[in-house]
Amino acid sequence: MMNNLFSIFDPSSILNLSMNWMSSIIGIFIIPLSFWFIPTRMMIITNTVLIYLHKEFKMLLKINKNKGSTLMFISIFLMLMFNNFLGLFPYIFTSTSHLSMNLTLSLPLWITFMLYGWINKTNHMFSHLVPNNTPTALMPFMVLIETISNLIRPMTLAVRLTANMIAGHLLLTLLSGMELSLIKLFMPLLILTQMLLMTLEMAVAIIQAYVFSTLSILYSSEI
Repeated sequence: MMNNLFSIFDPSSILNLSMNWMSSIIGIFIIPLSFWFIPTRMMIITNTVLIYLHKEFKMLLKINKNKGSTLMFISIFLMLMFNNFLGLFPYIFTSTSHLSMNLTLSLPLWITFMLYGWINKTNHMFSHLVPNNTPTALMPFMVLIETISNLIRPMTLAVRLTANMIAGHLLLTLLSGMELSLIKLFMPLLILTQMLLMTLEMAVAIIQAYVFSTLSILYSSEI
């Protein structure tokens, strides 16, 4: 029995095994092998999206060489978008609505960028702590502010994705819980609202995956 509204996001387990986290890799079993060999319409659309993302991310990275430099960020985008869409289906666990999943992505990325920058480009990292044309009296405060902003970057990445996914699911849950208490006259209006909200959630699933990948690239391009 649901004790509170947020308990719908609690992970469940069977035989002490958290099988619901299998939803993150269930796409490997859903996609048929012919998808990778036969040039279907879905494959053409996927290739078009990948080429567009490669050009977009390459421009943000400001790298003319190393064609595979965008592969990691494209993979993150596809994985997040797939998991976000899976959460819109009934009875499927949404892994991206949990900080344990999102922090697992953002924290290693941020640690890698920081270690690479401070080890190989120490002077460049120090110069980022004090923006240009900063008055001498404000320099200590700017260093403190920039340090704090750098430290909270992985948390903001994870919390942004988690909050947006939880908010949409909560709205859908609240609307579905009103069906029994509403008059039949307002039922078509409720169904229309749910359809519009579901369309909005589909857009949010794509946008949040794109925002996560884009911010990760921007953080890496500063180093």
